[in-house]
Amino acid sequence: MKIHLQLAWALGLPLAFSLAPVMAQSTPSPSQAQRWLAGAGHTPDFHAPASRKAWSTEREKIRAQLWQLLGSLPPRPKKASVQTLGREERDGCVLERFQFDNGAGADVPGYLLLPKKARAKAPAILYCHWHGGQYDIGKEELFRTNAVPEPPGPALARRGYVVVGIDAYCFGQRNGQGPGGPAETGSAGEMTASKFFLWTGRSLWGMIVRDDLMALDYLCSRPEVDASRVGVTGISMGATRTWWIMAMDERPKTGVAVGCLTRYQNLIQHEGLKYHGIYYFVPRMLRHFDTETVVALAAPRPMLFMTGDQDFGSPTDGIRVIESKVRSIYALYGKETAFENILYPGVGHVYLPEMWQKTMAWMDKNL
Repeated sequence: MKIHLQLAWALGLPLAFSLAPVMAQSTPSPSQAQRWLAGAGHTPDFHAPASRKAWSTEREKIRAQLWQLLGSLPPRPKKASVQTLGREERDGCVLERFQFDNGAGADVPGYLLLPKKARAKAPAILYCHWHGGQYDIGKEELFRTNAVPEPPGPALARRGYVVVGIDAYCFGQRNGQGPGGPAETGSAGEMTASKFFLWTGRSLWGMIVRDDLMALDYLCSRPEVDASRVGVTGISMGATRTWWIMAMDERPKTGVAVGCLTRYQNLIQHEGLKYHGIYYFVPRMLRHFDTETVVALAAPRPMLFMTGDQDFGSPTDGIRVIESKVRSIYALYGKETAFENILYPGVGHVYLPEMWQKTMAWMDKNL
């Protein structure tokens, strides 16, 4: 018989009677998640080095190791072959449709949005679409409200930004373009692409990030763009793409990530692996790093994270660990305020209008 202490008081029972069953309880057995984690070996703890110089050395080693974990990715072409497929006015901006050959067996379709009254050398944003199981949307998210409170592409272009967005593997025009052909769309195509890349020594996530960096190459090459003022943003899968891009490339000067600030060990402990698709799992990652190590590579550049505390794919205890460890890296530069992490109480995996306003204000401030 188990009686809670407060219940014992409410029932007027003697205190000794209420405590005895509690004291007799045995230590809880480890959960399946804990047993799996224990059997997998220890993930090295991440701590800030004693000095900025020491961090600079460690930072390069971490980045090199992350590239290895992403797989044997083919080098990006020094200059991608980009075709402009059309140009039109749409939703108050100039839209160019383009595609480039990624040098790895795939054409990557994209949109470039220019302000109607484009000034010379404008700031620019690489916009990363989300997942959401919406394989048919991809870059069309720029003109929709499926993920963001207003169509983000035209909204940013009206503020004076040049905007680029591409279809990630298995999304938009690339849905049904995997090794299984047109018969395999949606999650089936995503699973096939992941299997294929694992067999070839790559990861689907590594190839997604590689394409994003090629889109960044193109964006920075445009004559309308000031390549010293480029940001990156997205929600969900787009958020994860955002902080990986910031980690792996120095060109983005700032980033805003909504949702998916997920510490992997905490996700496992909360039995939350089911909340994330196969696309973003990096082989052997936890043998070396957890999320805070990747996010820390963005320092000291300004980064804004916004997450709902009811977003089950991003346990809040993990977010607090990330925040503490990453902030210590920003402190090495005296830039603690450049890292901002906001948890929204009672909010799930959504992009609130308030978050969108903060995103635009953050980009205006830092670009």
